[in-house]
Amino acid sequence: MRILGIDPGFAITGYSVIDYIGNKFKLLTSGAVLTNAGESFPLRLEKIYRDLTDIIKEYKPDAMSIEELFFNNNAKTAINVAQARGVILMTARINALDIFEYTPLQIKQAVTGYGRADKIQVQRMVKMILNEEKLPKLDDITDSMAIAICHAHSAKFAEKL
Repeated sequence: MRILGIDPGFAITGYSVIDYIGNKFKLLTSGAVLTNAGESFPLRLEKIYRDLTDIIKEYKPDAMSIEELFFNNNAKTAINVAQARGVILMTARINALDIFEYTPLQIKQAVTGYGRADKIQVQRMVKMILNEEKLPKLDDITDSMAIAICHAHSAKFAEKL
C-alpha cells in the first residue's frame, strides 16, 4: 500500500509518501509545500493544489491520510487552515484517492503506542519505524510521516471520508 501523509496548513503543508508492504515501511519522498505570505490567499491555495497534484501524479499513492484540524485560539488562522485543508481534500478526490482522517491522539497512539506522547517521542518513533538516520528540520514534514504511519497501522479499521 502506498500512502500519502498530509499535515495540512496554508503556509506549510507537510507531505510524505511511504510504501507499507508486509509490515515494512519505506519512505519514498517527503517535503513541504511552502507558500509565500506576500501572495494573495487564492494563489497560495492554488500552489497547494498544483504541488500536491504533481506529487500524486508522480508517486501514485493508493490513499491519503490527513490530520483532523486542531483549532487554536486564533480564529483567522483556523479558518485559513480549514480552507487549505478543503483544497487538499478536493485535490485527493479529483485524483481518485481514498481519504482517511485521524486525530492527533490517534496518530500518537498508532506511532508510539501512547496517545499522549510528546513531539520528541513521536519523532523518535518515526525515525525508528522508517529507519531514517535523521529527520527533516520542519516538524510539518515529520508530522506527515507520522500521519502516513498511522494509516498503515490503522488501514483495516479506518473509514473513508
